[in-house]
Amino acid sequence: MTDGPKNGAREAGRVTALIAREAARFIAQEAGTESLITVIRAESVAHGERMHVFVSVFPIEKTSAALAFLERQREAFSDHLKHHTAHLRLPRVDFLLDPEHS
Repeated sequence: MTDGPKNGAREAGRVTALIAREAARFIAQEAGTESLITVIRAESVAHGERMHVFVSVFPIEKTSAALAFLERQREAFSDHLKHHTAHLRLPRVDFLLDPEHS
């Protein structure tokens, strides 16, 4: 089996889906009850070196606080990924507000 473009794209899609799923699990475990933070999607950036995880926040008035929480928890999320994935090279993850769901 060759490691052609289709296999590379399939692997990138698998990693993106895995990070989105784990981000949702992590947020559900760690976030408080003042707002509802929902992972909408993840997107690979810079050839997989970085990952943007897009979220929505309800109520909208809590958006700044929720994004600040996610920024503070970035290292803890990286540790979570190390323990819950078999992927050796993990990207840097940034949490962003999804423009279509804000």
